[in-house]
Amino acid sequence: MRIKSFFANTIEEAIRQARHELGPEAMLVNSKRTGVEAQHLGAYEVVVCDDAPEYGREDPDHKPDTGRPAPTALPVDQLSRDVSELKQQMEKLALTLARSGSGMANIAFDAELSRAFTRLTDAELDTELAYDVVSRISSPLSPAILRSELAKLTHVDTELGYPGSPSRVVALVGPPGSGKTSALVKLAVQYGVSARRPVQVLTTDTYRIAAAEELRCYAAILGIGFQVLETPAALAQALRDCSHTDACRHKDLILIDTPGLSRNEMDMSRDWADVLAANPSIDTHLVLPASMRTADLKRVASQYDVFRPRKLLFTRLDETQTLGPILSLSIRMEKPISFFSSGQRIPEDLQPAAVDTLLNSILGENMEQALKTKPKSDSESQLESKPKSKPKYGVVAA
Repeated sequence: MRIKSFFANTIEEAIRQARHELGPEAMLVNSKRTGVEAQHLGAYEVVVCDDAPEYGREDPDHKPDTGRPAPTALPVDQLSRDVSELKQQMEKLALTLARSGSGMANIAFDAELSRAFTRLTDAELDTELAYDVVSRISSPLSPAILRSELAKLTHVDTELGYPGSPSRVVALVGPPGSGKTSALVKLAVQYGVSARRPVQVLTTDTYRIAAAEELRCYAAILGIGFQVLETPAALAQALRDCSHTDACRHKDLILIDTPGLSRNEMDMSRDWADVLAANPSIDTHLVLPASMRTADLKRVASQYDVFRPRKLLFTRLDETQTLGPILSLSIRMEKPISFFSSGQRIPEDLQPAAVDTLLNSILGENMEQALKTKPKSDSESQLESKPKSKPKYGVVAA
């Protein structure tokens, strides 16, 4: 099997080059805009593969043994990263090869579908999801059809609390520095104080220095109930008290702040998770920074699956240019997105998640123009002095 990249100023031209060199059976692996360092080669890079065996071929990079000592081994961390990236590439390639050959060919050699596929992957939507979306569409393609197909996979849920429960009990879980405490205070103001609802805050974050005191100050300013719980048993007892005693029984909104545990501390999460799981009426939100890398989003979400979160709440939207990775995570985990936090202002920088916000970010303001742009001829492409810059995608305003 051979895998090779082809560069050109249009996807169609790159695909023609691939078919000319590798034959009509060549399969599309990925297509994307060219990086800054390779823009002189063309505006787009298309990666294709074929099934031609390479046995007996001489390795052009092979050099005879000169008797010189071998180069120094790579550092362990770098080697680990390289292996991880190679594994991800192989997984994507395996999935691509498992796809229907005719289906992939339809996308690869249809100009409109190719542009739609590139549009989605440029917005950092998961490559597999981009294929799933585009493979459901047939030409002629319109922006409305593409938006409609993507909207079918996009789900939000902005209701706080478990349906049918007399009190809305909400727990926020997530890694250190994800913005749980800020999000909790914003929820307390918007859905408690501003709505004239009694609020009780329970914090279990005694791991971080002064974390509990920070929340205590906010509670005092807002005039809401506050309690520090140092053990999972204390949390379980507090939840029972809130159900059966006058202390919390009349609280309409109960917010639970949990400790942010790093990857090496996740063994301590089981006891906290068991308490939350034992109370099915608790609405647990996994809080993650939208600016986190796609691979890290998947890893952290997998670690916190022990808490059985029902929804995803994303912070730091002001630090990213596209929402493709977070939408991909939501679809893959089959969990709706609840809220967006885009800054430090309380409570203005928290807003309910909206399908239109997600779709506008991924498809971009100039989606219709981008999908309707016809590919340039070879002569027109040669007249361009430099390729167009990558389009910018909208973010939630602060």
